[in-house]
Amino acid sequence: MQTSKIELLKTFLSLYISHHKVLKSQQEENSPYILLDVRNAPPEIKKDKILGSIEIPAKDLESQLDTLDKSKTYVVYDWTGGTILGKEALLLLLSAGFEAYELAGALEGWKGMNLPLEEI
Repeated sequence: MQTSKIELLKTFLSLYISHHKVLKSQQEENSPYILLDVRNAPPEIKKDKILGSIEIPAKDLESQLDTLDKSKTYVVYDWTGGTILGKEALLLLLSAGFEAYELAGALEGWKGMNLPLEEI
């Protein structure tokens, strides 16, 4: 039983990437990561996003897959880690053959750590 719990937890954690790893990579010239804001909300509701992220609402992601670079690693984020848009976007990307992660803590965690944002 303990072994199956450990394996499940390892699998679960392998779907996420930390804010620190993404932020450190953003400071490098050829970062492999591209942040995708998959929130399904208009700009007047969103107001801001993670600095340098690309906005592709989850509802539009499937139709935009052919515009994405398969040599990059995508990091999706939603409002909070408890919402499902990020998980649905991650499933779609992984199923389409992309390397992808969900941002641990989502936008809420990024903001909570006072990391770089930009207005929309």
